[in-house]
Amino acid sequence: MQEPKLHHLKATRHLLQYLKNAPRQGLLFSTTSQLSLVGYCDADWAKCPMTRRSVTGYCIFLGNSLVFWKSKKQVTVSRSSAEAEYQSMAAVTCELTWLRYLLRDLRVPHSGPARLFYDNQAALHIAANPVYHERTKHIELDCHTVREKIQKGEIKTAYVPTGNQIADIFTKPLSAPIFHTHLSKLGIINIHTPT
Repeated sequence: MQEPKLHHLKATRHLLQYLKNAPRQGLLFSTTSQLSLVGYCDADWAKCPMTRRSVTGYCIFLGNSLVFWKSKKQVTVSRSSAEAEYQSMAAVTCELTWLRYLLRDLRVPHSGPARLFYDNQAALHIAANPVYHERTKHIELDCHTVREKIQKGEIKTAYVPTGNQIADIFTKPLSAPIFHTHLSKLGIINIHTPT
């Protein structure tokens, strides 16, 4: 907003054109799905051409229903793609932890750990292997945040292939077929069409 450029105007027009052509899209919350928390997260390393900050994107489902999503530029510049990926993993871990506490306070039963799906093998290895922490001191706080939740059994991480990573929709431009596939996986439907 401080210094808008031509590419900002083009992006705004593209967004407005998309919204104009998709006025009936909405979320449908299922009443029959299990109440388990599932998160998907991703990062696009050094995405911003001006600041070289990475973009974090994630979404969280309660059962089959999308309840939380976010796309945000990271606060610091990451020195490696693994660091950017791990920062996004730490961000979604904090959100999953908060949602677990919220469910507990609302007396909604949530047994078992929240599942976190990620497409970066290096970040998953850092989360699972404490030996890696010695070589990654610049992301030490994020490592401890995620590692502690895994050890307590509150979070369980799992690999998801890049082609099935739903959070890609929040971090990078996608081709139309992949974009629409991810939209349907998020549970976004035409709300005026009978089910």
